[in-house]
Amino acid sequence: MKCLKKYFLSFCKLFHVPGILGILLIIISSCNKLDSEEDALDWNTICVTATAYNSLEYQTEGHPSITAWGDTLKPGMKAIAVSRDLLKLGLDHNSKIKIEGFDGVFLVKDKMHYRWRNRIDIYMGKDVNKAKKFGRKKINISYVFQKDEAVKE
Repeated sequence: MKCLKKYFLSFCKLFHVPGILGILLIIISSCNKLDSEEDALDWNTICVTATAYNSLEYQTEGHPSITAWGDTLKPGMKAIAVSRDLLKLGLDHNSKIKIEGFDGVFLVKDKMHYRWRNRIDIYMGKDVNKAKKFGRKKINISYVFQKDEAVKE
């Protein structure tokens, strides 16, 4: 019995250490992949005029919850509309945006009328008072864009 126990323990040690090392290698290689994906992204910060909007019929044309790209807005979503000049900077459909003074990441889900320039509209569900209280402000936003392949070293 003692011999069997000794054999079993040495067997466990033999395969236990390589197993742990294998798991660690997988974790480390996953981290490297995430780092390289993160390195492929860049954040750009610009100052814009920000207003707020709601999904109410009197504030929109047609269907108040359907965006220009066809997405359906629901209260609680972190969504914004962008003026069309910002599309040229890379703030396209589903772009990730950080807004000064707000937690979390917002997504570009809507486009504003052609008359607006350098402006975002922050979606505030059906809470008209919250949108009015926000008003109009100059704020910084940061947006993610893919680094140009030619720029990579």
